Amino acid sequence: MAVATVGGTQLHYDDRAPRDRDGGSRAGGEPVVLVMGAGGRGRAWHLYQVPALTEAGYRVITYDSRGVPPSDPGVGGFSVGDLAADLAGLIEQLDLGPCRLVGTSLGAHVVQELLLTRPDLATAAVLMATRGRDDQLRAAAARAEIELLDSGITLPPRYHATLRALENLSPHTLNDDLEVSDWLSVFEQSLTSGPGLRHQLAIKPDPGRLTAYAAITTPCLVIGFADDLVTPPHLVAEVARAIPGATHRLITHAGHYGYLEQPDEVNRQILEFFDGIPTSRTAPHGPLVASP
Repeated sequence: MAVATVGGTQLHYDDRAPRDRDGGSRAGGEPVVLVMGAGGRGRAWHLYQVPALTEAGYRVITYDSRGVPPSDPGVGGFSVGDLAADLAGLIEQLDLGPCRLVGTSLGAHVVQELLLTRPDLATAAVLMATRGRDDQLRAAAARAEIELLDSGITLPPRYHATLRALENLSPHTLNDDLEVSDWLSVFEQSLTSGPGLRHQLAIKPDPGRLTAYAAITTPCLVIGFADDLVTPPHLVAEVARAIPGATHRLITHAGHYGYLEQPDEVNRQILEFFDGIPTSRTAPHGPLVASP
């Protein structure tokens, strides 16, 4: 990974070139920046979304946001505005703009704020598992997780993995013993903690954000996951209704991690949406770390 310093904040990022039919990298390709959710590393996109996008001819940039190691932890705290400014700074430093954006959960929230503050940097946006407000249950869940972190209590990895599976996966996945076994192994080995995660968990939409999203002019695809407990479909649908002209899709048999549970359908929706957006540039330049 490479490192960019944006406004004094170090962000670790990966920059992948488009792939040709033989699997080799080639020059060009319109940039797509993928923005992960709370506590998630950019590498999560590399399992399914990065290969699909590079094979479709896009240059793809992923990064670890502020608060997610090895990027700066943001020990003093930060807001969604800070994260949106980080994203804008990364786009400018790598000379990517205007580009296409894909965000999930907190990452989608960050993208939405960038569309309001720096619409000049975006040509299209895909917003997955997003929201424009907190309801009582989601707000209580966030407070509870922050209180657990503040208590200093460390849950046994197996308990933490099981809880994470129940919260983020669809019953369609949970009822498959082989799939569940694989997911639990992954979750046990990828525990996330620390002050950066706490600050990310504390971020929630300000009152009135749904009204504010009426000012977004960037073409948007809003994707909800039918079995999502963290950001349920009705909250996602509110964002789709708030953004003028937004396209709304609901993907079945998918929980909060729907982009990993139903990657083929998620990738199909993203690529079909992007196919309908005019290309903003033919030969993007700037730093590029080509995939091997």
